[in-house]
Order: sequence, then structure tokens, then C-alpha cells
Amino acid sequence: MSNQRTSLKKIALAGVLAAFVFIGTELHVPTAIGHVNLGDLIIILSSYILGPFAALPAAIGSALADLLAGYAQYVVPTFIIKGAMGLVAGLILKKSKTDKVPLARRLLAAVLAELIMVAGYFAFEALPFVYGINAAIGSIVPNLIQAAAAIVAAIPLTYVKAFDKVRL
Repeated sequence: MSNQRTSLKKIALAGVLAAFVFIGTELHVPTAIGHVNLGDLIIILSSYILGPFAALPAAIGSALADLLAGYAQYVVPTFIIKGAMGLVAGLILKKSKTDKVPLARRLLAAVLAELIMVAGYFAFEALPFVYGINAAIGSIVPNLIQAAAAIVAAIPLTYVKAFDKVRL
């Protein structure tokens, strides 16, 4: 019964976090190519709370945000890229028996997740039928700015005691 309760709690939290990823992605600053948003901050935080299950709210919330913002061509790549971010960071941050996650592991998870984002969008945008390599290079800096902002904001939030209580 407690296993079933934990699964239900995980699903419910994933739904709420998907909504927060969506909202964080919608809160954005436009750039020449795309926009810089707060969704990655929530993805990193979701990875801390849910472990690898964070792939679902990361993928769903981000893809829905792209769809509703008029970036339909990004829905599938975003689903894959953001889902991979949540999965990789979640695997690194997965709750352990000691329940203590050292700063180095938190940073590693966030940096790897953001590298997936930067590399993933570059690879997609570099395709000849999307923007091509030259335009894709132009998206690297805005994506790195978004990545840095997410890391700087998310790491301190993982130390908020309230998140430790809901961590699964």
C-alpha cells in the first residue's frame, strides 16, 4: 500500500511540476532566435525532487509551452531534449540512503542537464531543413545564458528544506 501511495504522490508531483515547467518556460525574455526562460530552473529542481521521473514533467511541460507559444516545430525536439535533461539530472540526484546530496553532485547534475540542452538545440537547429549551422551557432550564447541562470538559481533552491520533505 505504501508503494502505491508513493507512486500516486510521484505522479501528482510530476503533474504539478509539469505545470510549473510550463509556466517557467512561458516566463521568458525574447532573443534573436527563440527565448531565454525559467523552465530549466524548474527542471533541475524537479530532478532533485523526483529523481529520474523528472523526465516526464520536464518533457511534457516544456513541449506544451513550445506548442502553445507557436513553436510547433520545436515540440518533438523539446520533448526529447528536456526529457533527457530531467532524466540525466534525476539519475545523478536520485535519492540515496543517506539522503545527503553533496554540492558537487548537484552541480554536476545541473551542468550536464544544461549541456544536454545547449547541445540538443544546437544539433536540431543545425539541421539544413531547420536553420543551418551558422544560425544554430547564434543560438549557443542565449542557450548558455539560460543554462547559467538556471544553474545559479536552481542550486540554492535544492537546499530549501521544504523540498527535502517532498523528495521521492
